[in-house]
Amino acid sequence: GNQLFIDDDQIYNNLSQIQIENELEVISKQEFFTNGYNFSIEMETGTGKTYVYLRTIFELSQRYGFKKFIIVVPSVAIREGTLKNIEITADHFRSIYNRLEFEHFVYDSKKANRLRQFATGNQLQIMIINIDAFNKDTNIFNQDRNQLSGYSPREFIQSIRPIVLIDEPQSVDNTDKAKEAIRSLNPLSIFRFSATHTNPYNLVYRLDPVQAYQLKLVKQIVVASATGSDAQNDAYIKLLEVDNKKGIRAKIKIQV
Repeated sequence: GNQLFIDDDQIYNNLSQIQIENELEVISKQEFFTNGYNFSIEMETGTGKTYVYLRTIFELSQRYGFKKFIIVVPSVAIREGTLKNIEITADHFRSIYNRLEFEHFVYDSKKANRLRQFATGNQLQIMIINIDAFNKDTNIFNQDRNQLSGYSPREFIQSIRPIVLIDEPQSVDNTDKAKEAIRSLNPLSIFRFSATHTNPYNLVYRLDPVQAYQLKLVKQIVVASATGSDAQNDAYIKLLEVDNKKGIRAKIKIQV
């Protein structure tokens, strides 16, 4: 499992230094202890958030030897998108990280015994799971299984202190039940990636819409409009319809 050999004071000092370097407000030590090992990364939509959190996994594994990671997503659709991203970038990451071997899979309640390999395997292990698969007592994830020597999948996970990465945390742990489900994984730390954090715990990086545009990571959107403050005396114009069959065309009504 994952192990951490530095104390809270060292982590707080490291966090403060990162916040200074990234021109963020440095939080107080009291706030850090309240937030725990939750770290937030704010990235504008469309700037490569999925790639960044996948690369974060490989960096943490190569630099510090962590091997157990869980990606928690809010829905099945995002879960499948994340899986596809890993498949597409697998060779890319192997080329960057000296052919680092890793295994990845989507949690399937019908194949709970796969968690034994996740827990005991010596390779980098990445599991993708959506929050609805383990946030209820009735979920198989929380029940004892014969395939796991009488333990529940949750207990296997708890024993290895996984590093948890949450995609769109404002949609994942937006209820007390979901927050408790995340805590029940016994994570070593939690990294939260979103463009719209509800609670940016221990913010370590921010890429806002203005920065994203200045760095040419997103396209510029221009909204043109016609307004009149004195309708009786100014020109009247009304947009009736728009189509893009042969280039953008508009049908308007004006008063002459």
